[in-house]
Amino acid sequence: MLTSLSIRDVVLIEALDLDFGDGLGVLTGETGAGKSILLDALGLALGARGESGLVRQGANQAVVSASFDTPHADGPIASLLAQNGLDIDPGEPLIIRRIVKSDGGSRAFVNDQPASAGLLRELAVHLVEIHGQHDDRGLLNPRGHRALLDAFGRIDTGPAARAHRAWREAEDALAVARAELDTVARDQEWLEHAVGELTRFGPEPGEEEILATRRAGMQRGEKIAGDLQAIADLLEGSEGGLARLRQAARVLERVSEDHDALGEALAAIDRALVEGGLAQEKVDEAAEALAFDPAQLEADETRLFELRALARKHRVQPDDLAALAADLAGKLERIESGGAGIAALERTVADAARAYEAEADAITAARAEAAGRLDAAVKGELAPLKLDAARFRTVVAPLGNDLWSASGKDRVEFEISTNPGAPFGALAKIASGGELSRFILALKVALAEQGSAATMIFDEIDRGVGGAVASAIGERLARLAANTQLLVVTHSPQVAARGRHHLLIAKSHDGFVTRTGVVHLDDSARREEIARMLSGATITDEARAQAERLLEAA
Repeated sequence: MLTSLSIRDVVLIEALDLDFGDGLGVLTGETGAGKSILLDALGLALGARGESGLVRQGANQAVVSASFDTPHADGPIASLLAQNGLDIDPGEPLIIRRIVKSDGGSRAFVNDQPASAGLLRELAVHLVEIHGQHDDRGLLNPRGHRALLDAFGRIDTGPAARAHRAWREAEDALAVARAELDTVARDQEWLEHAVGELTRFGPEPGEEEILATRRAGMQRGEKIAGDLQAIADLLEGSEGGLARLRQAARVLERVSEDHDALGEALAAIDRALVEGGLAQEKVDEAAEALAFDPAQLEADETRLFELRALARKHRVQPDDLAALAADLAGKLERIESGGAGIAALERTVADAARAYEAEADAITAARAEAAGRLDAAVKGELAPLKLDAARFRTVVAPLGNDLWSASGKDRVEFEISTNPGAPFGALAKIASGGELSRFILALKVALAEQGSAATMIFDEIDRGVGGAVASAIGERLARLAANTQLLVVTHSPQVAARGRHHLLIAKSHDGFVTRTGVVHLDDSARREEIARMLSGATITDEARAQAERLLEAA
């Protein structure tokens, strides 16, 4: 709800501070007093284009601050502020400030935090509805008619939204599968060759290291084969070291008892024989490990070279060839079995489409029923508003398949015919200014509980009407204002009498400067203002009495 409006240096307004309450508030004043300036100032706070012409002559800048009470900490306003990185404490008033400089530059703030004019316009959708003869938003915008009808009919589009999402996801999965299949199918011949080549070769992880180590060992063994044989001859031959030590040991055995030193010598030779035998075993072990087999060496070198060449060909490491073979084989298998997979996905898409259409058809039926009730409700409001010759209808028409959405497959638009036999058409194109405002009021009354911002403003909705029609307009405005804040700029005393709050807009001139001011009227001042609206410049006792009757009736 709009709680206050502060205006500085806007056109004819030098300084003005206004407080607003809930219910119906009326703004009256003579023609040219500056009522439009108030709406222009509020429009600045709601993101309207800031123009230098709005700055009061002689001032450097115009400043407008609007304060709103936004009690819902988890509502769309709080979500919008959070999305834009603005930190507003729950329950704290929302204060929007707009500055327009005389050179045309402008700045915006939300609770003293810099913001864009675009954000102000997004906030305005949830804060204020302005209905006037030139309003191109709200009820005049067909893009919002479907949501208004759904709210009126309490139509739950959730099941259709979920079915639509499942359908789109199935279509996306099918598109990905088809694209993948097309991509790999183009390479099928190459895949068959590559898989066959890799399968025949049969690479194993770690094989390169095994082959390289074994090849290096055989190459080293080839170089030292003679040395190993020489060592073996020196150790094992008939004239080798171990044979001579055994001969010495046999001789010492015969004479070792003749002297202690000979026994020690025999023991030392025995130890030497043990160590020599161990040395012989190790040499034999090395000779076996490093055995040079020309055929095996050639085979290992050939496979190693082929392994590395295959890895270079496929631009992977040799150890990754086995995984590559499995991957390519999988792609080839998917090509061969891809048709079955695509067919399964196509069945899923068809099932999801049918499920969506069933949900969407149910919504279409519900909209048709709600449209009939809305048409009847609006029709009941037209005659009292002197629109008894007019007709209203809610069109629920099918959209093209490419326009189906989570909200269903219908286009919804409000249409009117203002004269008998005249064709139906869009609200904004068919109705004249006064008719349009009254149509909007009739619709708002019919949609009283659906989709309104916290504050509604009607600008001269009563233009060109009077008497019983003006009374009907006032009664409906008061009814609308029962559960919300509604501000009306009016020239009608019947409407003004319905207000809970009454603001008088007046222009003054001190001989040098013309200024616009606004005052809150008490009961006595209200009677005088309504009497002026009834009689003109000269207020008569009859006008005062009539004003009193209007106030009492209201």
